[in-house]
Amino acid sequence: MKKLGLHEIRREFLSFFEEKDHLIIPSYSLVPIKDKSLLLINAGMAPLKPYFLGIENPPKERMTNCQKCVRTCDIDNVGKTDRHATFFEMLGNFSFGDYFKKESIQWAWEFVTERFEIPKDILWVSVYKDDDEAYDIWKDEINVPEEKIVRLGKKDNFWELEVGPCGPCSEIYVDRGEDYDCGHEDCKPGCDCDRYVEVWNLVFSQYDKDENGNYNPLPNPNIDTGMGLERMAVILQGVENIFETDAFRTILDEVVQITGVKYGINPKDDMSIRIITDHIRAVTFLVSDGVIPGNEGRGYVLRRLIRRAARHGKLLGLKGDFLYKLSDIVIEQWGNTYTDIKEKHSQIKKVIKVEEEKFQETIDQGINILCEYIDKVKSEGNNILKGENAFKLYDTYGFPLDLTKEILLEEGLSVDEDGFNNEMEKQRQRARRARDEGEKSVWNSANYKELNIKENTQFVGYNSLSSNSKVISLIKDNSLVEELKEGQEGIIVLDKTSFYPESGGQVGDKGILSNSNCKVKVTDTKKEGEDLFLHFVSVEKGVIKTGDIVQANVDKIERISTARNHSVTHILHKALKKIVGEHVNQAGSLVMPDRLRFDFSHFEALTDSEVNKIEKKVNDLILQGLDIETLEISLDEAKKIGASALFDEKYGSLVRVVKIGEYSKELCGGTHVNNSSNIGLFKIISESGIASGVRRIEAITGEYVYNYLKNIENQLDEAAEVLKTNKTDIISKIKQLSEEYKSIVKELDKVKSKFATSKLDDIVKEVIKVENVNVIAKSVDGMDVNSLRQLGDQIKNSMKSVVLVLGTTKEDKVNLIAMASKDLVSKGIHAGNIIREVAKTTGGGGGGRPDMAQAGGNDPSKLQEALNKVKDLVEAQIKR
Repeated sequence: MKKLGLHEIRREFLSFFEEKDHLIIPSYSLVPIKDKSLLLINAGMAPLKPYFLGIENPPKERMTNCQKCVRTCDIDNVGKTDRHATFFEMLGNFSFGDYFKKESIQWAWEFVTERFEIPKDILWVSVYKDDDEAYDIWKDEINVPEEKIVRLGKKDNFWELEVGPCGPCSEIYVDRGEDYDCGHEDCKPGCDCDRYVEVWNLVFSQYDKDENGNYNPLPNPNIDTGMGLERMAVILQGVENIFETDAFRTILDEVVQITGVKYGINPKDDMSIRIITDHIRAVTFLVSDGVIPGNEGRGYVLRRLIRRAARHGKLLGLKGDFLYKLSDIVIEQWGNTYTDIKEKHSQIKKVIKVEEEKFQETIDQGINILCEYIDKVKSEGNNILKGENAFKLYDTYGFPLDLTKEILLEEGLSVDEDGFNNEMEKQRQRARRARDEGEKSVWNSANYKELNIKENTQFVGYNSLSSNSKVISLIKDNSLVEELKEGQEGIIVLDKTSFYPESGGQVGDKGILSNSNCKVKVTDTKKEGEDLFLHFVSVEKGVIKTGDIVQANVDKIERISTARNHSVTHILHKALKKIVGEHVNQAGSLVMPDRLRFDFSHFEALTDSEVNKIEKKVNDLILQGLDIETLEISLDEAKKIGASALFDEKYGSLVRVVKIGEYSKELCGGTHVNNSSNIGLFKIISESGIASGVRRIEAITGEYVYNYLKNIENQLDEAAEVLKTNKTDIISKIKQLSEEYKSIVKELDKVKSKFATSKLDDIVKEVIKVENVNVIAKSVDGMDVNSLRQLGDQIKNSMKSVVLVLGTTKEDKVNLIAMASKDLVSKGIHAGNIIREVAKTTGGGGGGRPDMAQAGGNDPSKLQEALNKVKDLVEAQIKR
């Protein structure tokens, strides 16, 4: 048997099938394209489904590759078993209507027995129980002894995902020997023990499974094989598990190095070391393929992996961030094969580090609270944690539900997942209500079909801002009417219009509809279905009726301003990708006449430097005067010219591409200026976070930038006048005044200190004794809180065994401080508890530490009454 490294195995496989006239294709991204049925690519054939289904033509009928995959369904087994991993590489050879069972079986046997020189006497095969064709090929043509051919049922030998191509399969097993035997007499392939390791699965794709579970015969049967690279490495390298294979071991050794924990001594430590080793590989590749940590979808998968690994680092004694450093080993080991992880090295480390830092801020507190919950559940004789408690850990401390479940499982407990989901839904509803609060509409979208408006609207607004149009329908209070009169509001449907409807983040046009009998103000434009344009109107003059011909004029100034903002969002999007990283994707937008809002995926706040670079880059492109043109082309042509879009969305036969010079190409149905110079200027007003992994830029263009800058200039003029200086000298004047202010404050502090010292002797004389404790409770006029504290410190330093409470009033407020000397704190005196009771008498509250506390009140007339209680409060604490 050949002993080959992991990367050598990959090369051998691809080169073998290249010799068999297969086209070698690179691995697809872990993020599926045009496949909403999958969160992440979890099998070698998953990205090739369009070829298997005949939807697209493959570049060649024979293909081979090594596909990156992520599966988290078995995450609880990762680290515990010898073979489970979240990230793995699947070697595969594929036939799209070319060869079938005979060739795939012959080549698989040739490869493992001749290229890898695995002895035939340790190889076993399995077939689907009803697949006589495959059985006969193995028996009669490959000459595998019948006792080494095992028929298995659907669970083991019928390959399928939730939906898509599927079929019976045949697997090749390696017998690792009696040392791994489970002891059962019938131990053979299909047994759950570790003796027989499945290394290659030959899937004979004959069916297409639909969403209803039906198996529809494929017109051209296909071949889809999958060899787990890591499993084959275990066999060829003669090691116990995937974590001890050569490439994996480099990560594991580094984990051992940075933790100082030896591997192979303590099973619990070994599990944590393995989990970190596995997860950092998955995390590195996920980030490389553009996944950002978040609370939903694939972002949640990434967050869960990072935080799970971080927790196991803590279990091994690590403090602070460490995962981002481990990614260096992954990149070093796999970077020559997957060059994109090399190119994105710094971005990968940054994403991981930021997520680690976020979790480190709350992990200790979260674990402590979870431990309290666990103790309470056990003390009550229960074994289920309340869903609301799990949600608090998720919402406040960033604990993914799966992490909470894992920790509970270690304690023999579970969680009320229904309760957790109920709390999550309540939060969504709160957010929804907040978003919808105050929004009212004269139009009920659900009712528009009932109105049975048969005619559609022709949109002519890309090339013209006006049209002569016929009124098709009038709507008032969700009902069709014949006319709208002066002072009434409603909706008008025209046969053709230049008014752009709200769509793709761009707001609807405003303007005027008019003829000799009426003047109607259009306040908004929306669209229902494909081509029903709704003009929201108020009648300013006269009467408008069904069938009227009107002049429909869009507000030109607002349209052009909106177009400026829409065009600049395309430039901004591309600039963000260039400056911040290719992982940036649009997550939403709002384009209005006076401003624009652009939401994008990113894992941390932009720095001031990044904001400045983005702003400068956008303005540079504006000043280059790039032509902006729109193309109506097929979706395939759009892809070929590099247009960006959500290509898994549904589009018609023709799509509209907005092209800004050679800098930006995007699918877009919005309105735009003709040249980037028409945008004028671009200014970022704010950058903020709106959700986990989503940032928002708000910006302005054109005349709004001029108005913004003019307003700042006016404020500078006003500031210069107040400071009695020129605009150019404002900064130096402020620095001068700041220094003068510091000097005055310093002098004032000296005066206050002298004033406090002058009061000291008089206050000390009024000390009263309570069982050998010096007690002072005094009202002091003309002092602020800082002066009170200074005076309190001086009193405490001048005598032993003292409890003091000082109070002062200013206007209608009371300020109180309490202090206790260290010897009394050790005997049970608590300044915080004393001042809390004192403050209640003045209508206030407060508290603090045993040695020092502060409080406030709202009734100065009760100050002396409150101070009179101090003696009794001290006496009660002494006797307790």
